[in-house]
Amino acid sequence: MIVDFQHHFTPRELFKEDLGDKLIVTFDESGAPSYTSHKLLYDLDEHIRMMDLAGIDAAFLTSAAGMCANLDRSKFINDKAKQAERDYPGRFIGAAHVHPLGGPDAFKELARCTYEHGFPGVVITSEVDGLFLDAPEFESFWTEVEKLGLFIFVHPALKLNFPQQFDAYDTARSVGREFSLIMATIRLINSGVFDRHPSLLVHMAHLGGGIASMLGRIRSYQDKDFWGLRGNAKHGRTSLNDFDYYLRTKFMFDTAGFCGAIGSIKTALVEISAERLIFATDYPQEIRGREVVRDFVNDMRKLGSVGDRILSGNGDVLLRRRATR
Repeated sequence: MIVDFQHHFTPRELFKEDLGDKLIVTFDESGAPSYTSHKLLYDLDEHIRMMDLAGIDAAFLTSAAGMCANLDRSKFINDKAKQAERDYPGRFIGAAHVHPLGGPDAFKELARCTYEHGFPGVVITSEVDGLFLDAPEFESFWTEVEKLGLFIFVHPALKLNFPQQFDAYDTARSVGREFSLIMATIRLINSGVFDRHPSLLVHMAHLGGGIASMLGRIRSYQDKDFWGLRGNAKHGRTSLNDFDYYLRTKFMFDTAGFCGAIGSIKTALVEISAERLIFATDYPQEIRGREVVRDFVNDMRKLGSVGDRILSGNGDVLLRRRATR
């Protein structure tokens, strides 16, 4: 079974009018483009037509409108994701949307998504409200997710905490978000989140921001003795195990975020085992055409057994938690 593990929607109710052929770009407070809205986001019938053409059996459904949102918005999005599951049996798998810093009320909603809706994972962003994922404020969230047996989908932040250097050329979206994902991966590992919460499993978006191309440098800077930082409270911290141990055991990296470019997948495979990659498209944002998704699936198949494993062999690592529960 082929599952698209990064597949987005926005409920029609959140738009004042039918968007028709419009593209509406939202800008953040710094003036950087943040999100592009269009009718494909709520046309789930077209999602199904695309999936049928591309040979995709199901899609893990998340909504940018509900990522790290307030409680009312989270509940609305969660119920709409569940409605999509009911309206299209077997074709969509809902994700829980809660604010990770929302406290007891957010955790109650997370439990509702787990036990009433049966969602297998929760989506958060790579940085939130001026904080990064190694901040102590997230500790109770990690504890709650671990207790519920969910996986965590880390999507790139739609608004970066510090977007100043990405003030032109749409670079906040094109590369800033990828830097954020790389940093989220490093922060989760080096801060000891997985050492304190050994059963956590993270689904990291966009091949971890293309982290494979940076791993040689990242590994080098784990040697705190070589760089003279042993004992430094901020820069000398490392995890209990070597960096790659966590890449091999605590992360699944999805293939979205590179607009269907198979070269990006091949680059990732130099450093990341095929067993840690899961198929994803970022439809209908970075990819919007049915044929583009179909061609991406076909290019993946051309990788042979490696491509088949990415397409359909690894998804159970995430979804079996739902079945077990």
